[in-house]
Amino acid sequence: MQINTQRLLEEFLELVQVDCGTKDERPMADALRPKLEALGCTVVEDDAGAKIGGTAGNLIAVLEGSKDAPALLFCAHMDRVSPGRGIKPIVEDGVIKSDGSTILAADDVAGIAAILEGIRTAQEQQIPHGRVEILFTVAEEGGLFGAKSVDASQFEAKAGFFLDSGGPVGTIVVQAPAQKNVTATIHGRAAHAGVEPEKGINAIVVAAEALTKMKLGRIDAETTANIGLIQGGTATNIVPDRVELNGEARSRDQAKLDKQAAHMVEVIQSVCAAHGVEAEVVVKDSYQAFCLSEDDYPVKLAASAARAMGLEPRLQSTGGGSDANIINACGIPSVILGMGYHNVHTTQEIIPVDQLAAAAEFVLQIIKAS
Repeated sequence: MQINTQRLLEEFLELVQVDCGTKDERPMADALRPKLEALGCTVVEDDAGAKIGGTAGNLIAVLEGSKDAPALLFCAHMDRVSPGRGIKPIVEDGVIKSDGSTILAADDVAGIAAILEGIRTAQEQQIPHGRVEILFTVAEEGGLFGAKSVDASQFEAKAGFFLDSGGPVGTIVVQAPAQKNVTATIHGRAAHAGVEPEKGINAIVVAAEALTKMKLGRIDAETTANIGLIQGGTATNIVPDRVELNGEARSRDQAKLDKQAAHMVEVIQSVCAAHGVEAEVVVKDSYQAFCLSEDDYPVKLAASAARAMGLEPRLQSTGGGSDANIINACGIPSVILGMGYHNVHTTQEIIPVDQLAAAAEFVLQIIKAS
């Protein structure tokens, strides 16, 4: 291991204690900018914050190359899920965790710290490298909003590496699904629930019937669907005349995704028609799928780096979306790297110190292999 593990650990512990959240990344952006500049990077902050109503934009840093080699892009996100403020990290028996009242925010502070330390080590060892680009995004959680707002034309990278996945270091995610969002507003008929309920049509009941007839959850190995939000009604004594459903469908197969979304729409419309009410259903593409092979440049580079560490690369697919979906769609072939953390988005989130160090070593070896 060529990484300064103690320095990396101290930086990770520092950064998880920076209070921030989705669309409130200003404290993290302010903490990271001088670190990037200390590495010799040119740093700019884009206007993503203004576009999405946040406090900070994406940070884009460039470290010019010392040799003629394809440019590389390393990416992690600055935001975190709740509860992510007031984190008190604990290191115990080689594992980092929170005190149990908050998340740890290894997702994705571990990615940020690994990128910083990997590049810092490459510079200390005077390893020749091509142009290195760094993207620290805002508002990844819940919608990939920062990545969707970035101007990807400024990047020269021929390969992208997103440090933002579970699985042990050496895991290389090469395939991820596309997602469609489905929003339905069902219009019933209001009436007094105690005096004349017969005159009403309960929109919540109509929605419930639609949900019982809808295929949801695991559809097949490549496809999932979910209705995650339902809002409606104003009082217990009023037959509700309006309810809104918000859901999604995902698949690594576009035809299956289209079929599932169409099924969800058809069920809602048919049930509403049977009750004599109307529904407004809107389906929007959220992000595109990506699929790389073992012959694609970023996969070959990551696999070579893993082997240099004595690890056997593990090529995997995922059912989740990430900033990598957006950047792949912009024409930069990219993979997601396993970080070795567990139980993300919960107060039981942990990351072993040796996995954090291995992730930084992975960055270093990718730079060396390019």
